[in-house]
Amino acid sequence: MRLSAEQIARLTAGQLLESVPGSNPVAQGITWDSREVAPGNLYVALKGQRVNGHDFVAAAFGSGAKVALVCEEPTPQALDAVREHGGALVRVEDTYRAVTDLARGWRQLLSGRVIGLTGSTGKTTTKNLVRDVLSAHMSVVATRANQNNELGVPRTLLSAQQGTEAVVVEMGMRGLDQISGLCSFVQPSWGIITNVGTSHMELLGSRENIARAKAELMSALPDGKGVAFLNGADPFTPLVREVARLDQRGVQVVVYDGAPNAQDRATKDDRVWAEGISLDDQGRASFTLRVSGSQELAVPCILALRGLHNVQNACAAAAVGWKAGMDLSLIAQALSQAQPESGRQEITLSSRGFTVMNDAYNANPDSMRASLQTFCALQVPGRRIAVLGDMGELGDFEEQGHCQTGALAASLPLDLLVCVGPLSRSMARSAREAGMDASSVLCVDQAQEALELVDPLLEEGDALLVKASHYMGLEKIAEGLVR
Repeated sequence: MRLSAEQIARLTAGQLLESVPGSNPVAQGITWDSREVAPGNLYVALKGQRVNGHDFVAAAFGSGAKVALVCEEPTPQALDAVREHGGALVRVEDTYRAVTDLARGWRQLLSGRVIGLTGSTGKTTTKNLVRDVLSAHMSVVATRANQNNELGVPRTLLSAQQGTEAVVVEMGMRGLDQISGLCSFVQPSWGIITNVGTSHMELLGSRENIARAKAELMSALPDGKGVAFLNGADPFTPLVREVARLDQRGVQVVVYDGAPNAQDRATKDDRVWAEGISLDDQGRASFTLRVSGSQELAVPCILALRGLHNVQNACAAAAVGWKAGMDLSLIAQALSQAQPESGRQEITLSSRGFTVMNDAYNANPDSMRASLQTFCALQVPGRRIAVLGDMGELGDFEEQGHCQTGALAASLPLDLLVCVGPLSRSMARSAREAGMDASSVLCVDQAQEALELVDPLLEEGDALLVKASHYMGLEKIAEGLVR
């Protein structure tokens, strides 16, 4: 982003309160954390429940901010800082809304392709893979970490420059109409849905409703010009296609498929899929990456990411790269170099010789299944211990989801299952009922208790998996074991 104070005021319907006479400061980059202000930034004063960003306006100018957005009367200290540092103050009715207004205006100045991405699981990993693939071919800006909400999405757009060739925007949602609201200013030309799972069941009630919410991204693609990348292995893909009226609106569909039986699903659409999938003793997949359309091509591909589920994510990224005109060999090379994000199937060897697989960033029944299967595919000379915690936002599916995970755990080669939190007691009960030895299933209430339980048990050659919804804080277990 590069906007002058006058442009910022115009795009946000704000009032230019203060600036050095005759100047029109230009801001590059945006932040609402005064600790992260870099020289030239636009600082946005947000009012939170515990912290009011207006208290740090003067400090932001002291750190190099050029423009500040405020919705309160500026303090004398803030006005002095503006004059001292040659900045500008713009006052708006609502600084939260102003961030979206800025993104909407900046979107009109972007010349590159904007790619929206959503899904129940795999959003951040797939977004990272799309970023890594496209970066081998063009300039790319993508959502940082999982900043996929009402502030993170506009921030992604505002992080791009006018000449950025591709902007990859991850979009989260907690209900109907939220993705369509984000798309109103993102205006994606391409869209990707990773899958339709069970996360957010609490708010939406059924997978059908979740599919309809995800389909809002596809409905936002431009008629006759948009491209939709859909998961060929997901049973709700036909519903998404129908709800978004992709065929009637002339939106091109590219089907990607990384499931083991992908070759059996014929389709009239262009396809990208994986054949001959196998896992090595570290759970890393190798396969033949194939595409079909005007011509059929195939190249070998080996992932550094672990788990069969990441083949699906890789095929999604490959489909985007291929549609963007990339050589298939270059796509496979970029995929082979992609690394997992911190907290997502991050494997560390401790100083005591045991392995910790930290997948504690978030969880739902689908990602639990993928993580457990990946963990059990690792070659482990010692014991396998899984520390699994509560999964949130499942609504009426809460009991069933935890029970399914417990039954799955009982079917896998686990030596010990530690269930953390009140909801996970259903997981423990189901594991015992499915045949897991009762002495091998333990329950605790909090992460610290789990850490104190497993720490003295672990020996050289053992492996431990940690996974739960983020609010459970199970990353503390991984951190405590490998520090």
